Amino acid sequence: MFMIRVLAVAASIAAFSPAAWAQPVPGCGTLQNAYGPFDYRDPQARQQSLPIVEQFHFTPDVEMLVHGKSGTVIGDLDYTLRAFPNHPRALQALARYALAGGHFRDEIPSADCYFQRALTFARDDATVQAIYGSYLAKRGDVEAARSRYEEALRLAPDSGEVNYNAGLFFLQQGDLERAKTLAKAAYDRGYPLQGLQRKIAEAEAADARKRAAVK
Repeated sequence: MFMIRVLAVAASIAAFSPAAWAQPVPGCGTLQNAYGPFDYRDPQARQQSLPIVEQFHFTPDVEMLVHGKSGTVIGDLDYTLRAFPNHPRALQALARYALAGGHFRDEIPSADCYFQRALTFARDDATVQAIYGSYLAKRGDVEAARSRYEEALRLAPDSGEVNYNAGLFFLQQGDLERAKTLAKAAYDRGYPLQGLQRKIAEAEAADARKRAAVK
């Protein structure tokens, strides 16, 4: 599970003009919106605008896909991700919705569209790259997932969380050495969850048993 910890914001968050927002994301509508769009990493937007969006559209029940607040679950997820295209928990919820077979609207017809919109809006957001990688891996698109994790690591090589989640992915793909390297990077930076270390230990024990069986 991708544990959300907002990555440190660069000295200047990439700014988009209204004209840029109006440009279409091919096959996925435009970023122009009546409220926003706002960058989730922007402290001012998080303080002033995010509470309004979350109170009326991204409630715990919406996040858990139980039921909508203002209408349907997808309607509230859609509103949230139009206002904050790179809202990480909303993207995670949207990914779960898609993997569970949820239906989308005509203008933004897929989970991939929401991720493409987020990356068009905030192309340097490593958290979005990693969440997209997790979604793609769960969908079975391993090479596409690998590409997203590599990009997340390029954008945020010092992020404990990005290293941790990339480590989980590479371990699942059987790349134990890469997973160990990423785990060390994550734990050296104080990442608190021990699941990756435990899984690595289990994989090493399994390898040892196989080597012993061969002898």
